[in-house]
Amino acid sequence: MLFRVDPARPVPLADQIAANVRRGIADGTVVPGERLPPARELAASLDVSIHTVLAGYQRLRDEQLIELRRGRGATVREGLRPDRAVVVGLVHDLVAAARRIDLDDDELVDLVRSAASGASGA
Repeated sequence: MLFRVDPARPVPLADQIAANVRRGIADGTVVPGERLPPARELAASLDVSIHTVLAGYQRLRDEQLIELRRGRGATVREGLRPDRAVVVGLVHDLVAAARRIDLDDDELVDLVRSAASGASGA
Protein backbone atom coordinates (compact mmCIF):
# COMPACT_ATOMS: atom_id res chain seq x y z
CA MET A 1 0.00 0.00 0.00
CA LEU A 2 1.29 3.41 -0.94
CA PHE A 3 0.90 6.18 1.64
CA ARG A 4 1.08 9.82 0.67
CA VAL A 5 0.86 12.85 2.91
CA ASP A 6 1.26 16.52 2.09
CA PRO A 7 2.35 18.72 5.00
CA ALA A 8 1.26 21.79 3.01
CA ARG A 9 -2.40 20.70 3.07
CA PRO A 10 -4.63 22.07 5.82
CA VAL A 11 -5.70 18.51 6.71
CA PRO A 12 -3.79 17.10 9.72
CA LEU A 13 -1.22 14.46 8.79
CA ALA A 14 -2.90 11.80 10.98
CA ASP A 15 -6.15 12.38 9.07
CA GLN A 16 -4.29 12.06 5.77
CA ILE A 17 -2.81 8.73 6.89
CA ALA A 18 -6.26 7.47 7.91
CA ALA A 19 -7.71 8.65 4.59
CA ASN A 20 -5.05 6.65 2.70
CA VAL A 21 -6.16 3.47 4.45
CA ARG A 22 -9.87 4.27 3.99
CA ARG A 23 -9.33 4.74 0.25
CA GLY A 24 -7.38 1.50 0.06
CA ILE A 25 -10.16 -0.42 1.78
CA ALA A 26 -12.82 1.25 -0.36
CA ASP A 27 -11.08 0.47 -3.66
CA GLY A 28 -10.05 -3.06 -2.66
CA THR A 29 -6.28 -2.54 -2.65
CA VAL A 30 -6.33 -3.17 1.11
CA VAL A 31 -8.32 -6.23 2.15
CA PRO A 32 -9.69 -7.61 5.42
CA GLY A 33 -6.98 -9.36 7.39
CA GLU A 34 -4.20 -7.36 5.78
CA ARG A 35 -1.56 -5.95 8.11
CA LEU A 36 -0.78 -2.28 7.82
CA PRO A 37 2.84 -1.12 7.95
CA PRO A 38 4.29 -0.92 11.46
CA ALA A 39 3.85 2.60 12.83
CA ARG A 40 7.57 3.13 13.32
CA GLU A 41 8.39 2.13 9.73
CA LEU A 42 5.56 4.19 8.25
CA ALA A 43 6.58 7.22 10.31
CA ALA A 44 10.16 6.93 9.04
CA SER A 45 9.08 6.52 5.41
CA LEU A 46 6.73 9.53 5.58
CA ASP A 47 9.12 11.59 7.71
CA VAL A 48 6.49 12.15 10.40
CA SER A 49 6.31 11.40 14.09
CA ILE A 50 5.32 7.89 15.19
CA HIS A 51 2.63 9.61 17.27
CA THR A 52 1.13 11.01 14.06
CA VAL A 53 0.90 7.53 12.54
CA LEU A 54 -0.53 6.10 15.76
CA ALA A 55 -3.15 8.87 15.85
CA GLY A 56 -4.19 7.97 12.30
CA TYR A 57 -4.35 4.29 13.18
CA GLN A 58 -6.34 5.02 16.35
CA ARG A 59 -8.84 7.03 14.30
CA LEU A 60 -9.29 4.02 12.00
CA ARG A 61 -9.75 1.78 15.03
CA ASP A 62 -12.40 4.14 16.41
CA GLU A 63 -14.14 3.93 13.02
CA GLN A 64 -14.05 0.12 13.38
CA LEU A 65 -12.02 -0.28 10.19
CA ILE A 66 -8.89 -1.76 11.76
CA GLU A 67 -7.83 -3.63 14.88
CA LEU A 68 -4.81 -2.55 16.90
CA ARG A 69 -3.04 -5.16 18.97
CA ARG A 70 0.06 -4.52 21.00
CA GLY A 71 2.93 -6.48 19.52
CA ARG A 72 0.91 -7.45 16.43
CA GLY A 73 0.33 -4.05 14.93
CA ALA A 74 -2.59 -2.81 12.86
CA THR A 75 -4.76 -5.17 10.82
CA VAL A 76 -7.79 -4.46 8.67
CA ARG A 77 -10.80 -5.99 10.41
CA GLU A 78 -11.89 -9.40 9.19
CA GLY A 79 -15.33 -9.44 7.60
CA LEU A 80 -15.16 -5.71 6.89
CA ARG A 81 -17.24 -4.56 3.95
CA PRO A 82 -15.35 -2.07 1.76
CA ASP A 83 -18.52 0.04 1.59
CA ARG A 84 -18.06 0.88 5.28
CA ALA A 85 -14.83 2.69 4.43
CA VAL A 86 -16.66 4.58 1.68
CA VAL A 87 -19.38 5.70 4.10
CA VAL A 88 -16.84 6.71 6.77
CA GLY A 89 -15.00 8.79 4.15
CA LEU A 90 -18.26 10.45 3.13
CA VAL A 91 -19.01 11.26 6.76
CA HIS A 92 -15.64 12.98 7.08
CA ASP A 93 -16.36 14.96 3.90
CA LEU A 94 -19.80 15.90 5.24
CA VAL A 95 -18.38 17.12 8.55
CA ALA A 96 -15.72 19.15 6.73
CA ALA A 97 -18.39 20.74 4.50
CA ALA A 98 -20.54 21.55 7.55
CA ARG A 99 -17.55 23.19 9.26
CA ARG A 100 -16.91 25.35 6.19
CA ILE A 101 -20.40 26.85 6.47
CA ASP A 102 -20.35 27.05 10.28
CA LEU A 103 -23.11 24.48 10.73
CA ASP A 104 -23.08 23.38 14.35
CA ASP A 105 -23.03 19.72 15.40
CA ASP A 106 -26.68 19.63 16.46
CA GLU A 107 -27.85 21.01 13.10
CA LEU A 108 -25.68 18.51 11.25
CA VAL A 109 -26.98 15.57 13.29
CA ASP A 110 -30.57 16.75 12.71
CA LEU A 111 -29.95 16.91 8.96
CA VAL A 112 -28.47 13.40 8.93
CA ARG A 113 -31.37 12.02 11.01
CA SER A 114 -33.87 13.67 8.71
CA ALA A 115 -32.15 12.27 5.63
CA ALA A 116 -31.91 8.81 7.20
CA SER A 117 -35.58 8.72 8.17
CA GLY A 118 -36.54 9.93 4.70
CA ALA A 119 -34.33 7.28 3.09
CA SER A 120 -35.81 4.49 5.21
CA GLY A 121 -39.28 5.33 3.95
CA ALA A 122 -38.20 5.10 0.30
